Amino acid sequence: MPGPHSPASALCLLGSEYKKMAAEMSQLESSLNTIIDTFHHYSTKEGHKDTLNKKEFSGLVKTELPNFLKCESRDEAEINDILEDLDTNQDQQLSFEEVIMLFAKLINATHEKMHEGGHHRGHDHSHGPGLGEGGQGKGC
Repeated sequence: MPGPHSPASALCLLGSEYKKMAAEMSQLESSLNTIIDTFHHYSTKEGHKDTLNKKEFSGLVKTELPNFLKCESRDEAEINDILEDLDTNQDQQLSFEEVIMLFAKLINATHEKMHEGGHHRGHDHSHGPGLGEGGQGKGC
């Protein structure tokens, strides 16, 4: 049973109070909600409503991550490789927990990219589209 400070206990707020709370969400809370909504936008298209199959995952990568996964989003084999790496239970589908591992890796890589060039602990780095100074990612 989850403790009083676990993420599962926090979900109690998402019941009847959710709509009231949505109007008062911070930017970070709103961003987390966007991640959940985006996952469900794709997961509900086919099959199981709370997992992504290959087609749904490919659609998410190509549409929602075209800049963060610039090279990979053009190559179906690369997308399949990412899916296989994330699919920890090897069921050919991605749960929300498996997909957020990709998002966590992208967030970390983006943060590190922002600090390239000798920038220190949050100072003087770009907060643009997530690809470091000038929004330029690596070439494909």
